[in-house]
Amino acid sequence: MLPRPCLTPFRDDSPVRPGRTLLRLCLAFVMCGCAGYRVGNQSLYRPDVQTVAVPVFESSSFRRQFAERLTEAVAKKIEARTPYKLAAEGTADSVLRGRIVGDSKRVMAEDRNDVPRNLQMQLVVQIEWQSPQGDLLRPTTAVPLPPTLQMSQAATLIPEAGQSVASSQQRAIEQLAEQIVSQLEFPW
Repeated sequence: MLPRPCLTPFRDDSPVRPGRTLLRLCLAFVMCGCAGYRVGNQSLYRPDVQTVAVPVFESSSFRRQFAERLTEAVAKKIEARTPYKLAAEGTADSVLRGRIVGDSKRVMAEDRNDVPRNLQMQLVVQIEWQSPQGDLLRPTTAVPLPPTLQMSQAATLIPEAGQSVASSQQRAIEQLAEQIVSQLEFPW
């Protein structure tokens, strides 16, 4: 004799566990949809470059130690903001070269005795990021850029606010170093 089939419907009296369902959904998304993505600041930078050499920038400026101060600021920003490490030029995966092509200081406002009260200082720099073989590492974008990227930065000097020429120069150098290091990221 054959067993009799059960005619009562299936009832699941187990409590609903939304945590497990959410966990399963997240696991499914991670396993299926995010396989080619990287997370965090690592996704902003080239995976084939681990070290960068930053030789002292060249300078067409007559102002003393601008190139050295800018090189130092760029090196510090690279160490602080990127996953790259600094290395000597012969052993690095890439070389970041720069040249200060212009600097100017102009008077924005004077007092009645022609004493400058508000000055603006501007720095213009060209950079190249290359592999040791000389290939450019900065990816090309939809807007064609020259092989050397030119950037400028201005800083204002107001003596009444307690600023000095040295502090405004340093502020311009820091802001310019920030711009230069941001060029090492992948474009969006």
